Amino acid sequence: MAARAENDAKQLVFYRGERVFMILNRYPYCSGHVMCVPYAHKRQLHDLNQETRMEMMEDVTRAVQVLQQVYQPEGFNIGINLGKLAGAGVAEHLHIHIVPRWGGDTSFISSIGQTRVLPEALDETYRRVKEAWEAQKAQD
Repeated sequence: MAARAENDAKQLVFYRGERVFMILNRYPYCSGHVMCVPYAHKRQLHDLNQETRMEMMEDVTRAVQVLQQVYQPEGFNIGINLGKLAGAGVAEHLHIHIVPRWGGDTSFISSIGQTRVLPEALDETYRRVKEAWEAQKAQD
C-alpha cells in the first residue's frame, strides 16, 4: 500500500506531508494525473479532521501550480469520487484527483477503443513532477 510504502518511487509517491501524500495515478487519464491522498483511511470528507482537509487543499493548490509549470495545460479537472457508484476506484479511501486538460485531449482511441495513449512513461512523469514539486517547496 502506498501510504506505508518503503519505496516511494516504485509506488509513484512523489511527496509526503504530515497528513497526506501526493501520488501519480497508475492508470492516468493523461500525463500529469496526480492524486492527493490522506493517510487516514476515510470514506467521507466529514470523517477527516479539519487539519487534514486543509492540508489536502493546500497540496491540491500546489499540484495545480506544479502541473502548470511542467505541462502547461489549458485547464484542470479536480474532483473527489465519493462511493462506488460515483466512480471511486477505492471506495473506502477518499482522495482528490488533479487532472491536467488540453483541448482535444480525448481521442477516438480513448472513447471508442477504450485504450489510453500517453505521450510519456510514468517514470518520466514521476521524475518531472517530483523535481518541480521539490523546487516549488524550496521556494517557500
